[in-house]
Amino acid sequence: MAAEKDGTPVFKFPRWRVKGKPIQEVVEAYKSVGADLNVLPFCTQFIPMDVIDSPKHGSIIYHPSILPRHRGASAINWTLIEGDKKAGFTIFWADDGLDTGPILLQRECDVGRNDTVDDLYNHFLFPEGIKAMVEAVQLIADGKAPQIPQPEEGATYEGIQKKENAEISWDKPAEALHNWIRGHDKVPGAWTVIDGQMVTFYGSSLLDGPVPPGQPLAIKGTAKPGLITKNGLVLFGNDGKMLLVRNLQFEDGKMIPASKYFSSDEMSVLELTEEEKKMAEDIKTIWKGILSNVAAIEDSTDFFKSGASSMHVVRMIEEIKQKYGGLQLQNEDVYMATKFADFIQMAVRKLRGEDEEELVIDYVSKNVNNMTVKMPYQCFINGQFMNAEEGKTYDTINPTDGSIIAKVSYASVADVDKAVAAAKDAFENGEWARMNARERGRLMYRLADLMEEHQEELATIEAIDSGAVYTLALKTHVGMSVQTFRYFAGWCDKIQGSTIPISQARPNHNLTFTKKEPIGVCAIVIPWNYPLMMLAWKSAACLAAGNTLVLKPAQVTPLTALKFAELSAKAGFPKGVLNILPGSGGLVGQHMSEHPDIRKLGFTGSTLIGKQIMKSCAVSNLKKVSLELGGKSPLIIFEDCELDKAVRMGMGAVYFNKGENCIAAGRLFVEESIHDEFVRRVVEEIKKMKIGDPLDRATDHGPQNHKAHLEKLLEYCEIGVKEGATLVYGGRQVCRPGFFMEPTVFTDVEDHMYLAKEESFGPVMVISKFKNGDVDGVLKRANSTEYGLASGVFTRDLSKALYVSENLDAGTVFINTYNKTDVAAPFGGFKQSGFGKDL
Repeated sequence: MAAEKDGTPVFKFPRWRVKGKPIQEVVEAYKSVGADLNVLPFCTQFIPMDVIDSPKHGSIIYHPSILPRHRGASAINWTLIEGDKKAGFTIFWADDGLDTGPILLQRECDVGRNDTVDDLYNHFLFPEGIKAMVEAVQLIADGKAPQIPQPEEGATYEGIQKKENAEISWDKPAEALHNWIRGHDKVPGAWTVIDGQMVTFYGSSLLDGPVPPGQPLAIKGTAKPGLITKNGLVLFGNDGKMLLVRNLQFEDGKMIPASKYFSSDEMSVLELTEEEKKMAEDIKTIWKGILSNVAAIEDSTDFFKSGASSMHVVRMIEEIKQKYGGLQLQNEDVYMATKFADFIQMAVRKLRGEDEEELVIDYVSKNVNNMTVKMPYQCFINGQFMNAEEGKTYDTINPTDGSIIAKVSYASVADVDKAVAAAKDAFENGEWARMNARERGRLMYRLADLMEEHQEELATIEAIDSGAVYTLALKTHVGMSVQTFRYFAGWCDKIQGSTIPISQARPNHNLTFTKKEPIGVCAIVIPWNYPLMMLAWKSAACLAAGNTLVLKPAQVTPLTALKFAELSAKAGFPKGVLNILPGSGGLVGQHMSEHPDIRKLGFTGSTLIGKQIMKSCAVSNLKKVSLELGGKSPLIIFEDCELDKAVRMGMGAVYFNKGENCIAAGRLFVEESIHDEFVRRVVEEIKKMKIGDPLDRATDHGPQNHKAHLEKLLEYCEIGVKEGATLVYGGRQVCRPGFFMEPTVFTDVEDHMYLAKEESFGPVMVISKFKNGDVDGVLKRANSTEYGLASGVFTRDLSKALYVSENLDAGTVFINTYNKTDVAAPFGGFKQSGFGKDL
């Protein structure tokens, strides 16, 4: 496109030489351009240098390696085989040796422990190589291009592209075996002998944790048999550590998932419908267009044995996608079904939804709450559960008894980069970006259905991971999450702009129309008090609008988010649309706020961290931000209220979800004439509350979310007593295992006190009295806070209710009720409670 704008001729040839000799037509076209500079983006695709006959003409070449390491086309494979921590590329001046000329510029990148050639190429070597080529050409044009001599010491030309050189030597540690296999993937493929025939391995990753159950497989040369498991072939290094291989290829070219080794021939042949037969004929025409040397495409025609290359794989898949948009094929699918009949069977299964890739999940299972709860514990990136890049884990704790539930992957900066790259690719190039909005809604409805099907399991996970009372988790944490996804699924195809007549643009009557478009990759950082519901409140609208998502759950409550990831994959969400990264806010959340490819960040948490995030978002790339931060929500109770209801609702306003509630009433103002009676009734009701195991259906009050928070609450109460507030009830840890705190009541709280200004985020009722009839006075006191999230008023006087609600500085005002949120109503505050609205 750039060349055409510039008036430069553009040519596209399927090949430039046949049997080692240049095609004259291509050479003539090349000469006709009269180029001053010959830019060769791949070292394996050289146009003959003898066509350049002027000494002023030069050539620069891109090479995927950091020279002077292994030269030649397979340098990047060697990087993986040797387990290098760095990879990269060099742009250099061509000479007679082609890749021995002086260096112009170099770039490097980190190599992850499970990266493949494709990963490095797609995420770094290709996009950064393009940018560096542009930079190199500009340096030459400006006369500033360096020519740094290459040292010859250490440079080799060892070839690894021959099949005979790729046999696996088994007497090595697991990491070395993994490096050997991934370094030879896809060409020429690392191989070994199984049952007397050569079998090639593809898709290797290191495997942590206990040895999974599986069927033994004897492999020539190994000290210990491999295991065919539900996830693939598990292999053992001489250090006892494990690796996992996903796919196997036999001598006849047939490739299968390794997990199907003992059952690969059991699949029955599908009978095609008339429509499917037509599709088969269309695909046959596409094959014939590529395999022009084959007289006729038969069922037995093998794509690769008939002369096709990896470039033809891309062409074939793209042509099929163009004709059948609903058939989403990957390059891998062609390698798994190389014969025409097998390819058609595979394509039809995919179209029918019978051949969906099995989601590989390693669960932590627990028998709890009269059920077996299965919990994923790894990062969820690009549609797959995987260990964190650095292999680190951390313990997530059950607040009921302090026991360890699971060791959860601890995501790193590299995992954020990987997840953002997947989300960006899904947004820009994937199925999600092209999907009909109504189809997007269908997937969201399906996800809501799956959440409802698993609601008891989700509520149980929420109870053991966050301490939420099970019945509340079932109704609110999970129930409202389901409602949220159903509500926003209905919005998918109703996102509309407006048309605006422009009458002043005479003599023409022009028309403007506005179009609402998704932002792109969005990041979400959620808190620990409502782990699943906060995820739903933020992500449902984000996904409905067509964005893709990278989400960090709170470090102490990651498990429902990871279970949600599993359900999203089962609902059919395309890879990369949703990515979940458990780990540290200071590491993962901070890198999200700084990442240049993230276009919006939504955060719920403390005001202090919100300010830091906002600063980072501004400095990095001016990304949009939504912040739902701290609160000190006032609840004003007038003497003319319905007192029984005010007591009941007032207690709910403070003790709902153990007080771990962003809109909790942080300070109650009770009119003087009813103050003592209100306090007496509250204490009376607290004594009836059952504190205990959140899974007990009779429990009213469960444990605080985590130990550090409990300690902070106890310190909060100590400060209140020291400052002179009256501790009427509670203020202590409950004498039992776990992180339980007594529901607490303070009175005589004056405006200057710590309790009056700071949020407890726990079960602490802070009561101040106000003079009878002093409406404006109590309003002034209620508004004298830097927060503005929620508020409430109890009165039978409608005029008073409206006057007070109009004058309270808060995003939500509850009248004669409290905590009544709904998925159709926006939620958020202002001042230092943040800006932007959830829902």
